Amino acid sequence: MFRSHLSSKPPRSKPPRSKPPCPKSRRSKSRAPAGAARWAAALAALTTAASLTVPVAGAAAEHRPRPPAKQPVATGYGGAVSTVDPYATRTALDVLRRGGNAMDAAVAAGATLGVTEPYVAAIGGGGYITYYDARTGRVHALDGREIAPKRMGEDAFLDPATGEPLPFDQAVTSGLGVGVPGTLAQWDLALRRFGSRDLGRLLRPAVTVAERGFVVDQEFHDQTALNADRFRDIVPTRELFLPGGRVPAVGSVFRNPDLARTYRELARRGTGWFYEGRLGEEIARTVADPPVAPDATRNVRPGLMSTRDLDAYRALLRKPTHVTYRGLDVYGMPPSSSGGTTVGEALNIMSGFRLGEDDPAKALHYYLEASKLAYADRGRYLGDADKVDVPVDELLSRGYARERACLIDPDRAAEAPVAAGSPDGDYRPCVPAGTATRPLAGEGPQTTHLVVADKWGNVASYTLSIEQFGGSGITVPGRGFLLNNQLTDFSFSPPAPGAAPDPNLPGPHKRPRSSMSPTLVLEGGRPRLALGTPGGSTIITTVLQILLNRVDLGMDLPAALNAPRATQRNTPQVFAEQAFIDRYGADLAARGHRLAVFPGPPAGVIGAATALEILRPGLVQAVAEPTRRGGGSAMVVRPAGR
Repeated sequence: MFRSHLSSKPPRSKPPRSKPPCPKSRRSKSRAPAGAARWAAALAALTTAASLTVPVAGAAAEHRPRPPAKQPVATGYGGAVSTVDPYATRTALDVLRRGGNAMDAAVAAGATLGVTEPYVAAIGGGGYITYYDARTGRVHALDGREIAPKRMGEDAFLDPATGEPLPFDQAVTSGLGVGVPGTLAQWDLALRRFGSRDLGRLLRPAVTVAERGFVVDQEFHDQTALNADRFRDIVPTRELFLPGGRVPAVGSVFRNPDLARTYRELARRGTGWFYEGRLGEEIARTVADPPVAPDATRNVRPGLMSTRDLDAYRALLRKPTHVTYRGLDVYGMPPSSSGGTTVGEALNIMSGFRLGEDDPAKALHYYLEASKLAYADRGRYLGDADKVDVPVDELLSRGYARERACLIDPDRAAEAPVAAGSPDGDYRPCVPAGTATRPLAGEGPQTTHLVVADKWGNVASYTLSIEQFGGSGITVPGRGFLLNNQLTDFSFSPPAPGAAPDPNLPGPHKRPRSSMSPTLVLEGGRPRLALGTPGGSTIITTVLQILLNRVDLGMDLPAALNAPRATQRNTPQVFAEQAFIDRYGADLAARGHRLAVFPGPPAGVIGAATALEILRPGLVQAVAEPTRRGGGSAMVVRPAGR
């Protein structure tokens, strides 16, 4: 059982004063001229303003930047950070040490990830933040999800020549899949609402990393190699990420002077330069006319985005989802993310059963079955709640959870896919099991997550993404960042006649459904846990399993994060890591679960989580992956024991 160690009141130190709240992000106006540089000039500049890789041999090694040391667990005082990358973790920690708060540090870390993790985090993407404000004792949800262009209709991903859905890879590497980026508007809203530093100041560490470079590790090398063929077909992407036509070698130094200049301009001009000024014009032009290499044979379709779509974008402050589980308050991200509702529904279903470390296979059986039922409802009901009716309150109601829980056989897994339920307020002891639902939609697993806590008790849980590794593969010429392919999270084709409606079809200025699940857990009204992970539609199950491990199975947080994982998303098979199959496969197979190794990418690896736990007032433990995707980086301001 999850035991409380919080017995005293939190420190009375006040957080840095925030600026007055506002419901929508109001961006500063750009002072840039309205005209934009011509394509020829932008492309010509790439030959001199592209990324540089420097080998470590010889004299160059003397000037090589040293990567910060990685450690998966850090416990101490004064604030804590966990990210997938040591440069980003160091950036956030420096902000905390200099008096910044958790939101300041989260934004600074996100900007640095845009340099060192450009294939998963960039200002060309979006994300979600859940934030505990220690001054008010409230949890907030900040929505920076991308939106579709105004001209996008339900048939946008149908091939006009055949009427059939486009092949997924063609939709990904295209302007058609690019949503209006939300990251910068979200940072603007976050800092004005909760921050104590301005964006320009928080971009400085990222500028330094972009100019001096970072040491290429195996993960960066492998992600580049995975994308090399399509990167070669996009001129500015090839010049930036394949300098000299080659994948950067492990141990070399990668620099991005274009992104450094872009960050500097953003610091000087404000985010209006991105949404209303010259940079916005360049983004819209790049989407509408992707800069494809003359010798490329790939069909890179143009997109529908215009400068008016960029100008119309707003980041939003939303009410988080909330459920109680074993006496804990679990807060998550509301629609358009499906994370908060699906995690919450599954926890509600699981809460009706006694789960413990005495029989972990039994607990995992209920976890897998609850996930299966919650995913059926996710596919049927979840979409952008600003555009479609999403029954959030009913999906998270106890009555509905009891109705769904009665479908679980303690000794036998239900045949998947199971049918969605009816969250209509009329709940009975049980309803017949169904076997028909729409298949699991595609969703890229390439995302990243970070958590930050400061000395005042503020806590940020932040998931950010550009969708696939490398997003759309399209780099804005001369600007140093990739554009997302988040619109491929929409369903590609309307449901068959007579079938249930699909809440996740494309539509004008609609946000595609996401699985991102930045989660905060409070105990007695005070923060206890913050967690999240990349992994596409496996994000939800990874967060669920970490909570099960920590709360029900008696693991401490490092063990809960490191434990082998499985994911059940209402599919016939349970996909799992090999270590999970080795440990639990026989027991779960006896209950009817069909297990197979997770196909990836990356194959056999589910998620790359980061988390933190408030052990007692002031004492925080930050935790990152020890091995998955090369391991993460956890740091604290003042380590315990010093």
